[in-house]
Amino acid sequence: MDKFILRAFNDSFIKKFVPGKVLILLGARRVGKTSFLEWLKNNKLKKEKVLSIDGEDIASAEILKQRTYENYKRLIGNNTVLIIDEAQKIPDIGLVLKFFIDKFSHLKIIATGSSMFDLSNKLGEPLTGRKYTIQIYPLSQLELSEHENLIQTKSLLETRLIYGSYPETIFESYKNKEIYLKELVNSYLLKDILEFDGIKNASKMFDILRLIAFQIGTEVSLDEISNKVGIARNTVEKYLDLLCKVFVVFKINGFSKNLRNEITKTSRWYFYDNGIRNALISNFNQLYLRNDAGQMWENYLIAERVKLQSYKEISSNNYFWRTYNQVEIDWVEERKGKLFAYEIKWNPKKNPKAPKSWINAYPESKYQVINQENYLNWITGL
Repeated sequence: MDKFILRAFNDSFIKKFVPGKVLILLGARRVGKTSFLEWLKNNKLKKEKVLSIDGEDIASAEILKQRTYENYKRLIGNNTVLIIDEAQKIPDIGLVLKFFIDKFSHLKIIATGSSMFDLSNKLGEPLTGRKYTIQIYPLSQLELSEHENLIQTKSLLETRLIYGSYPETIFESYKNKEIYLKELVNSYLLKDILEFDGIKNASKMFDILRLIAFQIGTEVSLDEISNKVGIARNTVEKYLDLLCKVFVVFKINGFSKNLRNEITKTSRWYFYDNGIRNALISNFNQLYLRNDAGQMWENYLIAERVKLQSYKEISSNNYFWRTYNQVEIDWVEERKGKLFAYEIKWNPKKNPKAPKSWINAYPESKYQVINQENYLNWITGL
């Protein structure tokens, strides 16, 4: 497998990389934003003159504070591309980027950020109508499939369920994968959150994440988490919102259109990467030694499906479905007014039919069981 893996958003990136717009790359730390920019400069931007600014560099941030035409003209010089990495670190970054767009119409601008809450707040109003956004995830099977054959993909499935697919883990030994993921969790996972609004209580956030890690595929009770962690329910909600905004976890709500006994007020939570989930619970054991293979399988498939939807620009509202009678479907997509229901099974011998209550309520919907025999089509679209 090649050391550099071309990202699935590349074609979309090229289309949106135009003067007069800021192209924003958002994603968790270490998912490959900086590596992609280096590849871009060495390949697609060879004929361009590129100015790169590191948002975490204090001197760079100081220069950008003075928003005057003369100051920025000296900075830009004859460059045609401006790249600002970790842009959320730049004070008033939205106004800074707006100034560049308004005053330098020839300039193509890329801004990357690891923190959605910061970037979105600072970019929202100043850049209305002036930006495109691409979200970057840990490597997807869609991307990896370009570099491996079917036999390799199948043989690596257990590894990806356990260690995930952060770029720097792909070519490492199992031991080094484990060391890297532990370091990532301890040093980078909450870095943006802890710098935001003076939040200091990292231990409580880790406690929340560990509780969620053991509840993949089931509804999470915020009241229960509140009691177990020992903080107020609204604080749990705030922390989970922040964890979503730095791309650690994401939330799926219950679906309902017809039945009174459908559950809609609770949510299920998933990790963008299995390796992060397993590092949080300190369990990198092989599958035959574990009792959570089904949970890892569900988390893996759903995270991969979300990546596919994002990279292929598939517009979908995603849900789970369950009734108070304990009848459920793992994953429901609402696309173009149509419903697609999916039941996720680790055991390929299990092939349950669609629940009668679902069929009766939504007779026009499509239903499919996703298992080890057909999962690749579902997460790659190939």
